[in-house]
Amino acid sequence: MTGKTFFKHILLVGLSIVMGFPFVWMLMGAFKTNYEIWNEPFKLLPNSFDWSVFYETLTQAPFIPYIFNSVYTSLTATILVLINSAMFAYAVTKIKFKGSELLFWIVIGIYMLPVAVTYVPGYIILSRMGLLDSHIGLIISWAASVFGVFYFRQNFIKINDSLIDAARIDGSSEWQVLWKIIFPNTKACFITLGILTFIGNYNSYMWPSLVMKSKEKTLISNGLIQFFFQEGGYGMNWSKVMVGSTLTIMPLVIGFIVLQKWFVTSINDTGVKE
Repeated sequence: MTGKTFFKHILLVGLSIVMGFPFVWMLMGAFKTNYEIWNEPFKLLPNSFDWSVFYETLTQAPFIPYIFNSVYTSLTATILVLINSAMFAYAVTKIKFKGSELLFWIVIGIYMLPVAVTYVPGYIILSRMGLLDSHIGLIISWAASVFGVFYFRQNFIKINDSLIDAARIDGSSEWQVLWKIIFPNTKACFITLGILTFIGNYNSYMWPSLVMKSKEKTLISNGLIQFFFQEGGYGMNWSKVMVGSTLTIMPLVIGFIVLQKWFVTSINDTGVKE
């Protein structure tokens, strides 16, 4: 191992520790008492691993339903984003029609709008459709992604047109070309966009707090905030706050561990080289 490689490894290890320490501290804090958290802040490990605080936290707030609501809405919206973005990107890259480039750049121009600008018109549209305070309305509002269109477009143009032409000559429809030719060759980018979209939706707070009001439909991001403040809990019982935070991020951690190899894989092979 050269000195340069050794230095890179040391740097990466150091950055990993810095990035991972807050998560480790949060997990260890879930097992600590309030006294340990407040009076022994620099002690990482708890005096004892007491699982009762997890039970108490789950009985005080319905975290499991909150997590289910978030996973359900985020996953459904992510699937719709993948389908919509793939179809649009395929249309503007592999189907030749007049104005395809102009259409693409008009859509990309929308990406320059601040997200907050869309809240009022989005709220009005859902209100007139009678979809406020419903998971269906939230999913519909998340079902399109300008970034997804741009990301897929940049990957689809790498696919050699000879593959597309050969499939069409064999009688494949455009739908079959997209899912039997394009998708297998760009699977990594589908998974990457899926992870990014799911995380973004799962962590979303402002928009769900505007359109969702029923307690039984609350998402985990809003439910966690409510738990922080209920009965003066914020700043009073930090061990339960740590438990709630740990439960909140577990679906994301598990999903990332399962799909991490796809998340970090570069798309180098598109079937046929130019």
